[in-house]
Amino acid sequence: MDQMLDLPPPLSNEVPMMHHMINGDAPQQVILVQVNPGETFTIRTEDGALQCIQGPAEVPMMSPNGSIPPIHVPPGYVSQVTDRNGSGPCQLYCETKCESVVILTLQVSNVQSRSALVSWTSVSVSGSSGRVPSCSYELQLKDKGRDGKYKVVYSGEELQYTLTDLRPATDYHVRVSTVCNSMKGPSSDARAFTTHSAPPDTPLPPRLSHRTKSSLTLQWKPPVDNGSKITNYVLEWDEKNSIFREYYVGHQRHCKVMGLCPAVGYTFRVAALNDIGTSGFSTEVVFNTTGSLPQTSLPPRLAQAGPSWVTLEWTRPNSCSNEEVVTYTLEMQDETKVLNSLITCSGEWRSAPSSLLVCKTTPDRPGPPVNPAVNAVTYHSFCVTWGRKVNRYLIHLCLCSESQWVTLYRGPERKHLCEDLKPATSYSLRLSCVNVGGQSLCSDDLTVRTHIPPPGRCQPPSTVGNVKHKEMTLQWDGPLCGEESENVEFSLEMCAMEEGSEPTEVYCGSKTECTVGNLLPGTTYRFQVRAANSAGYGPYSESVEISTAAGPPGQCSPPAINVRSHTCADVTWEVSHSGIDISEYRLDWGRDLDSLELVYSGMETCFQISNLEASADYCCRLQAVNQAGAGPYSDLVMYRTPAAAPDVVSGFCCVDHPLNPTDNEPFSHSTCLALTWDEPHCNGAEITSYCISIGDRIFTTRNETCHIIRDLLPDSDLQIRAENEMGPGPFSQILTVRTRPLPPSPPRLECAAVGPQSLKLRWGFSSRSQLTDDTTYTLQMENRNQRFVVVYRGSSHTFKLQRLSESSQYRFRIQAVSEAGEGPFSETYTFSTTKSLPQTLKAPRVVQLEGNACEVTWESIPPMRGDRISYVLQVLGGRDSDYKQVYKGDETSFQLSGLQWNTDYRVRVFACRRCVDTLQELCGSFSPSAHFNLRRSDATLAVEADITRVPMGKTLTDEQFAGLIVFGVASLSVLMAFLNVCIKAF
Repeated sequence: MDQMLDLPPPLSNEVPMMHHMINGDAPQQVILVQVNPGETFTIRTEDGALQCIQGPAEVPMMSPNGSIPPIHVPPGYVSQVTDRNGSGPCQLYCETKCESVVILTLQVSNVQSRSALVSWTSVSVSGSSGRVPSCSYELQLKDKGRDGKYKVVYSGEELQYTLTDLRPATDYHVRVSTVCNSMKGPSSDARAFTTHSAPPDTPLPPRLSHRTKSSLTLQWKPPVDNGSKITNYVLEWDEKNSIFREYYVGHQRHCKVMGLCPAVGYTFRVAALNDIGTSGFSTEVVFNTTGSLPQTSLPPRLAQAGPSWVTLEWTRPNSCSNEEVVTYTLEMQDETKVLNSLITCSGEWRSAPSSLLVCKTTPDRPGPPVNPAVNAVTYHSFCVTWGRKVNRYLIHLCLCSESQWVTLYRGPERKHLCEDLKPATSYSLRLSCVNVGGQSLCSDDLTVRTHIPPPGRCQPPSTVGNVKHKEMTLQWDGPLCGEESENVEFSLEMCAMEEGSEPTEVYCGSKTECTVGNLLPGTTYRFQVRAANSAGYGPYSESVEISTAAGPPGQCSPPAINVRSHTCADVTWEVSHSGIDISEYRLDWGRDLDSLELVYSGMETCFQISNLEASADYCCRLQAVNQAGAGPYSDLVMYRTPAAAPDVVSGFCCVDHPLNPTDNEPFSHSTCLALTWDEPHCNGAEITSYCISIGDRIFTTRNETCHIIRDLLPDSDLQIRAENEMGPGPFSQILTVRTRPLPPSPPRLECAAVGPQSLKLRWGFSSRSQLTDDTTYTLQMENRNQRFVVVYRGSSHTFKLQRLSESSQYRFRIQAVSEAGEGPFSETYTFSTTKSLPQTLKAPRVVQLEGNACEVTWESIPPMRGDRISYVLQVLGGRDSDYKQVYKGDETSFQLSGLQWNTDYRVRVFACRRCVDTLQELCGSFSPSAHFNLRRSDATLAVEADITRVPMGKTLTDEQFAGLIVFGVASLSVLMAFLNVCIKAF
């Protein structure tokens, strides 16, 4: 017998509760609670906690007094009591329908000495409503060694929490519970864990138990060992300069420091060690030994500091006299801290170290960041990374857009995400490091361009103008304008409305308008369009259905062409059989299919075409048009006009040189003309000849475009025409030509001056009528290869050739050039250079010999091109007014005898060249004279040549005579040059 139980309404702020429902005769009652799959059964235990049981399950429940304890189920449950056996204990089946319950699984991981990670998982079970309530979690922690009570350490919606500030080597218990809709659920099973051991805590500073002048006895208390027994203690002391050194390592907690100075303070600190590690050092403490305090030096002072250096200074003690020698010891403790103390020494005493001076170097400016790179580029952001570690620096990231630099990031990280950027925009990046020393130089600019986003949806296509029977023109609007609209292409798809038709792309391009052809008349098509750019395709627009118009008339018959002349033709055609449906006829005419153009439209059935070319191919076609459109074109009709006489000759002109010269007949601009012209259009018949008219004379040429006319008269008028088998063409325009004057004849070439290495040539005309202002001359000389080369080109009448060989022949020829052209070359002239004279010798040397004799010596000259050299010595002495020759020969010395005492003498020498080929003797210039005077003396005296000029009354010296000759030659050259200029001007 089944019985449905009515349940009371749920209590406020609690889940619904099932009250006492069954009272039996037996002292206890057993019921089964059936939990369906996917549901959860919740019951409150005796200690007040809620226990959740997940279905499918049957939960037996027993009541000693025959009543059912309160059963907590979520809203929406249905309960019933069923007596399945008909007698005995009643059976209770509770079918719950809950919205959601969270099941928790607790886990502790990453346990350290002072922290641990607690995480839990939740499983949501959906009921009939399908809604998951919002839940939060409470994490509770209990220390087994303390009061043993749970404390809430976390409350929130995260599924994990890191416990911190834990004690090492300590047992903990942790559990978690849920809070859904302000209703706290049951707690999970507690999870126990033990933190790891750790190094000892930092001990307290050591205490002083006893001290003397040379020792200090210290003690200290053990710190907390944090789960590992303390094995050793480390005592460090600072004798000076803040540099700590180990003094004692052991397990004792006391130590006696020996060998100290009287009345000196020492700094101590202590640390503890266990198997895990070393604790931190205690706070530093200073203890002084007993005794009198010696003199202490004043601390040094910081004068100046830089990035890698410091300058210190200090003061001499006042107790030291000026005569006392004082030395100083400056100690530095650490390169990083740069702690300095000063010790003063004088005689037998040494002061205690001064107080410490703590100084720091100034920071230096950092270098720029290295290896900046850009990745993860999108159309609105990109990521910048760089390589320098910046533990003590800040990075200054600047972004440039539109020539404006903006600081985008300032911090210690090694990457930054630049967001909210414009699409398809180029940006420039540069980075710099910043510290207290300043800002580094900027890195090289890095350029990056954001991507283009895909385009948006286009507007549906629409028709432009009237829809025809086989084609229609469509247009559409692209997506919204922006950076993504650049370089956008469009794809237009068409699909017939017939069943089974597939969409076809009929247009792909950048324009927003296209014409779709090859359509069927009276047919409906569906169109849609989409846009694309470098980022991809956008969505399709909404589709639109468009129908084509009715069809145009049929194909016309080919038109007929009647010839009137080579420039005119009549075109006729028959009336279309479609009758009144024709609104007009269209006639296309052209040279070929590609050049066809409309020449007539109307209702007539004939049309005359003029201005045609002779012997040319033409074609035409006809088309009929009605209200539905134009019908197909008729078959193409070909037509060729008859041939005609050639066209007028163009490009008739005179050229400087003939295009096809012949060696048989020379060409002269004075009596000949070279003519050329462009070949005219032959008009269908090949050109056979050309006729050139010069006054009353007519010259007939072959089928050529150039010709030479000889024996012309000045100022002639010319005309030309072409001829073919159809007859002569028209004459060209009159060409007036003028012959040039004859070119000049060559001038007569003469040698004006000859030298050993030079030749001066001059030329001129016998008649002054041949001289013109624009006449230039080309002088050529034959080289070793017997080829003439140009040595001078200009308008002058003289030219001097330098650097020639002595006694050599040279061959020359000359040519005159004027406006009329280049004249002929002259006959070949031969000129020879002279032989070179020997060089001028230096002043001779005179050496006095015994008695009234002396020896004269002079320098030697090697043979010149095989010719021997001889020397002539002359002497001037006493009352003689002229030099006398005393020696001629090949030697370079000569002895003079029979000289008078205390008399002035002068000697000079010159060289002569004996020419072997001509037996001619060429003598050089006199050397400077050497002056000497014989004096009576026992020792032989050397008399050096006196090159300086000695005045000798009104008689000219050799130097003065030579200068006079040079002046005369120079004056004569100037006079000849002046006369030459006057002749040219005349």
